[in-house]
Amino acid sequence: MLINAFLIAIKEIRRNILRSILTILGIVIGVASVIAMVMIGDGTTENVKKNIQKLGTNMLTIRVGQERRGPPRSDNTARYFKDDDLESLRYEIENISGVATEDDTNINAIYGNKSHATEIVGTNNDFFLIKNWELESGRLFDEDELESGKTVCILGATVVKQIFEDINPIGEKLRLKSFSCTVIGVLKGKGAAAFGRDQDEIIVAPLRMYQRKIKGNKDIRTIIVSINESKNIKKAKTDISALMRERRAIGIDEEDNFNIRDMEDLLSTMTSTTKTLTYLLGSIAAISLLVGGIGIMNIMLVSVTERTREIGTRLAIGAMEKEVLLQFLVEAIVLSTLGGIIGILLGLSIGYTSVNIMQLPFIINQQIIVIAFVFSTLIGVIFGYFPARKAARLNPIDALRYE
Repeated sequence: MLINAFLIAIKEIRRNILRSILTILGIVIGVASVIAMVMIGDGTTENVKKNIQKLGTNMLTIRVGQERRGPPRSDNTARYFKDDDLESLRYEIENISGVATEDDTNINAIYGNKSHATEIVGTNNDFFLIKNWELESGRLFDEDELESGKTVCILGATVVKQIFEDINPIGEKLRLKSFSCTVIGVLKGKGAAAFGRDQDEIIVAPLRMYQRKIKGNKDIRTIIVSINESKNIKKAKTDISALMRERRAIGIDEEDNFNIRDMEDLLSTMTSTTKTLTYLLGSIAAISLLVGGIGIMNIMLVSVTERTREIGTRLAIGAMEKEVLLQFLVEAIVLSTLGGIIGILLGLSIGYTSVNIMQLPFIINQQIIVIAFVFSTLIGVIFGYFPARKAARLNPIDALRYE
C-alpha cells in the first residue's frame, strides 16, 4: 500500500512538474539558507579560534582597572603599573616563561616622502616569545638598547610593505614624531587577527624609549605574561592576583583595581558570540521553511479540489479512508523531502562558495544537515495532513457529482 501510494505521488508530481517545482521552492530556499548560514558561522568561529591562537600561547593579560576596555581613570581603581611590577612578576611567580608590557599608541611613521599611520608598542624581548613573533630578518633588542632606551625599532610586515617596498629596511632611519628610529629587525607576517585586524601593522620599540620619546611617562597600562604549561595557568592567575593585590595595597574587602584575562576566557567569549549569531541567523532562515510548508498545504488543497472525482471514484469502489489519507500525505512528504534534498545540495554549494570568497575554513556541520532534512520532512507531514484528511473524508456521492 505504501509503495503504491509513493508511485501515485511520483506520477502526480511529474504530471504537474512546474507546479511541483514552485511548490517545493520555499523548502529548498529554507533548507539551503539554514545550511549556508550555519556553514559560514562555523567557518567564522573556527577562524576566530585560529586567530586568537596566533595572539600567543598560554598568555595572561593583566590590565589596570576593573573593566577590560576603556581608558584608565585617574583614581585608585585604575592605578597604573610600574616597571617594578614586571620584575616582581618575573621573580616571584612560578611557572612564568616571559613577562612584557604591551602599551601601544597610534603613530605616523615617515621614510623619505612616504608616510604611514600605524601602531607602536613599547616592550621588551619577552614580547616576541609571548606573542609568538618570529623574525624575518635582523635581530631583537640587545640589553644596552633595552636599558638605555635607544631609538631602535622592529617593524611588522605591513609597515615594511607600505613604507619601504623593495628597499631592505635594516639599518634605515624611520622618522617617528620628532626623532629618528633605526630599524634593526623585521617580523614575519602573521596576517589578520580576529575581526580582520592586521597584526602586521605594528612597530615594536624598547619600553624605555617608548616611555621617554612617545608616551612621556613611565605608566604601564598592560602587562602580558607567558605560562610555561597550560596546566599551570589557573594557579598562575591566583598567584598573580595575590601578588598584585599586595603590591597595590588592596584591602581584604576591596575589589581588585586590575583584571587578569587568559586566552581561554577570550576564546570562550568570542566563540560563544559567533555561535549565538550563527544560530540566530539560522533560526531566521528557518522561517522560510514554514513559508514553504504553507505553500505545500496550499497546493495540496488545490490538488484535492482538482481530483475530487478521482477520490470519489476510489472511495466508491471500496478504497479505505486511510488509503486516500496515506496517498495525499505521501505526496506531500515526497514534495517536502525532495525540496529538502535539493536544499541541502544547494546550501552546501552556497556555503562552500561563500567561505572560499570570505577565506574561512570549510566546515560541514552534519548535525545541522540532518536537522534541516528531518525538519523539511516534518513540514510535509504537518502541512500535508490537513489536505489529506480533507480528501479522505469526502463523501463519495458528493465527490462523484463534483464538476
